[in-house]
Amino acid sequence: MPRMIFVNLAVADLPASMAFWRALGFDFNLDYTDETAACLVFSDTIFAMIMTHDKFRGFAQREPADTKTHREALMALSMDSREDVDRIVEAAIQHGGAAHGEAVDHGFMYYRPFTDLDGHVWELTYFPAQPDAA
Repeated sequence: MPRMIFVNLAVADLPASMAFWRALGFDFNLDYTDETAACLVFSDTIFAMIMTHDKFRGFAQREPADTKTHREALMALSMDSREDVDRIVEAAIQHGGAAHGEAVDHGFMYYRPFTDLDGHVWELTYFPAQPDAA
């Protein structure tokens, strides 16, 4: 069985956050979605559980990070092409997100970060030659 990852993030407005991610071309697993949380699907093995602050507090047993002053994490997500990176980041900016620095091209890796509606940083990355797992 392949390993899966579920990133848990607090959001201020769950319906708005769901609309944002749908506008970027992603969808949700409705079997794990209700009025307090939604399962954002990136692939067969990568998911983000976006949840209300109250729901997040119940899982984390702490307050969510204030993304205006702190970073709880930087999420990097690989894309199939450089064009996908740019297209999705431009859609994020158009739908209420923001650029988070400039695009970076190292030759072996291209990435471009943005923030979502809640200030979480997403680094969309394209590797022309995928890194090998050790």
